[in-house]
Amino acid sequence: MPHGKKFVHLHNHTEYSLLDGACRIADLLAKAKEYGQTAVAVTDHGNMYAAVEFYLAARELGIKPIIGCELYVAPRTRFDKETKEDRSPFHLTALAKNEAGYKNLIKMVSIASIEGFYSRPRVDKDLLKQYAKDLVLMSGCAGGEIAKLIRGGHYDEAKKTALWYKELAGEDFYIEIMELGLPELAGLNPELIRLSKETAVKLVATNDVHCVNKEDVYYQDILLCIQTNAFHADTNRFKMETKEFYYKSPEEMIELFRETPEAIKSTVEIAEKCNLEIEIGKLHLPDFTVPEGDNPDTFMEKLVWEGIKKRYHETVSPDGKVLLPPEIIDRVKYELYVIEKMGYAAYFLIVQDFINWAKLSGIEVGPGRGSAAGSIVSYALGITNIDPLKYGLIFERFLNDERVSMPDIDVDFCFERRGEVIEYVSKKYGSDHVAQIVTFGTMAARGAIRDVGRVLQVPLPEVDKIAKLVPFGPDVDLKGALESVKDLRALYDGDPRIKQLLDTAMKIEGMARHASVHAAGVVISQKPVSEYAPLQKLDENVIVTQYTMTDLEKIGLLKMDFLGLRNLTMIAYVRDLLKVTQGIEMDPNTIPLDDEKTYRRLAEGDTMGIFQLESQGMRTLIKSLNPTTFEEIIALLALYRPGPLESGMVDDFVKRKHGKIPIHYDLPQLQPILRETYGVILYQEQVMEIASKIAGFTMGQADILRAAMGKKKVKEMARQKEFFVDGAVKKGVSKAKATALFDLCAKFAGYGFNKSHSTSYAFISYQTAYLKANYPVEFMAALLTSIIGNTDKTRLYMAEAKKMGIKMLQPDVNESEKNYTVTRQGVRYGIGAIKNVGIAAIESILAARKAGGPFTSIDDFIRRIDSRAVNKKVIESLIKCGAFDSLGLGRAYLVENLARIMGDVSAQLKEIASGQEMLFGGDQPVQTRRETGPAAVDTPEYPPEELLRLEKEFLGLYISSHPLDHVRDALEGMASVQAIDIQDMKEEQVVTIAGMLTNSRKVVTKRGDNMLIAAIEDLSGLVGLVVFPKVFEKASAILNNDEVVVIKGKLNRDSRTEELNVVAETVEPLKGFEKTRTIFIELVDFNNQQILSQLRALLGRFPGGDPVIIKMDGKSVELGPEFRVAIDPSLVEELEKLLGSGSVDVKMSVRKREKVAV
Repeated sequence: MPHGKKFVHLHNHTEYSLLDGACRIADLLAKAKEYGQTAVAVTDHGNMYAAVEFYLAARELGIKPIIGCELYVAPRTRFDKETKEDRSPFHLTALAKNEAGYKNLIKMVSIASIEGFYSRPRVDKDLLKQYAKDLVLMSGCAGGEIAKLIRGGHYDEAKKTALWYKELAGEDFYIEIMELGLPELAGLNPELIRLSKETAVKLVATNDVHCVNKEDVYYQDILLCIQTNAFHADTNRFKMETKEFYYKSPEEMIELFRETPEAIKSTVEIAEKCNLEIEIGKLHLPDFTVPEGDNPDTFMEKLVWEGIKKRYHETVSPDGKVLLPPEIIDRVKYELYVIEKMGYAAYFLIVQDFINWAKLSGIEVGPGRGSAAGSIVSYALGITNIDPLKYGLIFERFLNDERVSMPDIDVDFCFERRGEVIEYVSKKYGSDHVAQIVTFGTMAARGAIRDVGRVLQVPLPEVDKIAKLVPFGPDVDLKGALESVKDLRALYDGDPRIKQLLDTAMKIEGMARHASVHAAGVVISQKPVSEYAPLQKLDENVIVTQYTMTDLEKIGLLKMDFLGLRNLTMIAYVRDLLKVTQGIEMDPNTIPLDDEKTYRRLAEGDTMGIFQLESQGMRTLIKSLNPTTFEEIIALLALYRPGPLESGMVDDFVKRKHGKIPIHYDLPQLQPILRETYGVILYQEQVMEIASKIAGFTMGQADILRAAMGKKKVKEMARQKEFFVDGAVKKGVSKAKATALFDLCAKFAGYGFNKSHSTSYAFISYQTAYLKANYPVEFMAALLTSIIGNTDKTRLYMAEAKKMGIKMLQPDVNESEKNYTVTRQGVRYGIGAIKNVGIAAIESILAARKAGGPFTSIDDFIRRIDSRAVNKKVIESLIKCGAFDSLGLGRAYLVENLARIMGDVSAQLKEIASGQEMLFGGDQPVQTRRETGPAAVDTPEYPPEELLRLEKEFLGLYISSHPLDHVRDALEGMASVQAIDIQDMKEEQVVTIAGMLTNSRKVVTKRGDNMLIAAIEDLSGLVGLVVFPKVFEKASAILNNDEVVVIKGKLNRDSRTEELNVVAETVEPLKGFEKTRTIFIELVDFNNQQILSQLRALLGRFPGGDPVIIKMDGKSVELGPEFRVAIDPSLVEELEKLLGSGSVDVKMSVRKREKVAV
């Protein structure tokens, strides 16, 4: 028998023994395969995170997966959480023999976390008695109870414990024995062997594997340092004291245990006992109750046809039959057939139930998300609000019987009320049938460098420099960065320390670092969730599955994303405000999609606060495209992504729309498919339609092709190309054209976007744009309410409101609500956004005002509110931000006299209380006399700059005015970017920003040089600023708080916050600059002499000093001084009449003032 079948590793820790195990599952199994082993176990510390992933990967390689866990056993009970002893549980290895054992292990691991967590998730002996059946139990490492007792000199107690476990598990209990070369454990194994003989409990050899290869011991040690926040060079830190905790070959293990061969034999015996089969693919949908006489299929059909009648407003024939167009009937029948055939009717019923409950409860629900919007059944059931026939959306992109996978219906809810929907689902199906889902934070490229750099004590500036050379993004890895970034490669090749740092970071990159709750994922199951997956308590109120969303789907559980979308909350606020301010019952789902005012505002780039359309780059694209239909908004969302932007597709699309380049179709059959996108393949659905109509694919086959192209599966694409070309040739297309068309589809499929998702989100974009255009005041009040607590966004949106002519009003105790409100004067700041004013204080103020009407004075206010909720600190905050200004007394006066006023009111209330006591049962009248407090102090009001400072302190921003208002015109055009847009940009970009210095902090470097850490604030927001010593020395005279400056610099990502800041290259005072305007004219045909002559004449009619730049074929040329103009709206209008809409652009720029000699 080969050695691989003579020994099985039964005690192994993967990367899911977080920051302890260093075995990636794929590497562990590859090593087992290399050694010819037919079985292997996974036993992570206190969890089963790896179980499903490991099980499937092992099966794929023909290796028997043994699912286990290294349990922690509480010394007393799992409920004892007081002493150091309680924080030091024993280790016990458990392996599932079969499905019953697996379920028992799941139960124990779940209870250990939910009930027993104290430093570690702990079981106890009561739980073991309850759930040990069908488990193999092994006594654990040196941290096991038996080993600890022996090491402590308590052999007899160890023997009693062994016999207890033997009685519990019988022949399924084994004493673990390890040979790890630890000097302090040299005497342990002889005693364990003795114990085995005396108790007749078999020995089993394990190696407590923490890494795959011997050389990986170093990397595992680095993980331990990250976990314990230690330096690698520390001598007294926690670590594995030998290099033996790796996945040894069978030969090595047999040699190590040559004196106890029975321990080796036991590993095979145990592996043969363990024959777990996890049911994969079978659905475990929760039971949905249908009316008597129905089943899920028939009930769904009834609901769908009812919904179709409502959606499509059917007509009735003279004989009473409902008339619907045949394309609707056919589509519904086809979708119902597929859904029922795949067994998903209950799934659709469950989803429509909680969505329609949310709608009936007044909770805003999104129009759809992802490919589900391609389903007419979803539309009929109210799951989505997008007509798939109207927008050419394809059902097979969502679901088809040639791609067997669970439907994926994710839902957006109002983010404030999302929790109510989860609560409804929990009550309907049982709280133990619903859980949130775990997700794992992993060590990304830059994070791995920083973690390893700290552990190896590489100086922080060096680590920062190296990390910043790695491109920023979700798909970046260190190997790719070394291949693509020359500077990084040069450091790697030229400095052994850097090489060690990067090699180590690459070894741990991508490993799981910590567990957290998935932001949106929820699982709903037929039986209690713990029947299928282990649970974990992440904090006091959150219980999650230990399996990820992907793993849950594989074992047949219904997982869904319940997402909270701020913009839906904002739409709900607008709806509620309109009822109050205008008496309008507005349904955002029935607004017209052809509103001229909305498209006019979009064409102007007026999209601040509009869902998905407010970034600087998107605003530029919208102005270029000038969308005039809802379909073009759908296209906008699909176009504005890195792939299309970098490929030139976006420019091509815009030019085709405006007729600047011709639209050409290689085949006439392509015209109906690509007409709405001007001949550009923009959507994944278009690739599917091309495959169907030109190559004869079924839609299911077309979806498989789409997936292969999108994921660039080379082998699958080669196979599909053959099918495509053959199919197209059979339909009369030449082989050359068919091949070229496939290659074109493959090129664009990499950039192609899901049209169903784009359509759904375009609807929210349009809704928000419509509300802003038609109800601007209510919209801005709702928008500001939706981002309370986000000072940067609040600052930006307040500036936008002012730009729209909407007056922003400071808080007022008589008008403000918790949220922003609309008044006749403008938008009133909400009390909920004032510093130091908590929810109890807000409720007290609003309740007092509702009960007794407006407050007439500060005395009246203090008398009527609950002083326990609204204390002196709260009142002071209200005064300082201006909330009492309308009552007629200055802020300085109220602050100075507040203690006296509160004392007087308190005395009055005591007098009243004393009088009541006498009236209602006192023995005799109580003589009281009102104590008069100190006299009022006449205090002059704070100066304007102090009032502004107080506003900023207590509201987080300026309301009544802004210190930069007086230079607003000077700032226009001065900067290449606003502070608010910087986070959307890329590192190393050079920018010019103008604004006021704030939060300045001078720092002395190790060399003794001065530098500055600060922020620069413009009218849109704040951005971090770093001024290094060379620049600081030149500009030190103006580097003070409140100084208004113009800074040119590079964008740099802060290593602590991962946010971009500006590293200054030059700092100049604002007063040293002047504004200039430049007109840019785009010419399509430079050879058209008639156009050129008219252009020359037109420019001559507007002489002035503004430069003219001609753009053509990607080049820009400035015309000579004789062609300079005075830029005027009428000039722009006439130029666009001559050259076409969008061909003219006016930009502001700045230059240093020229010094005039006197």
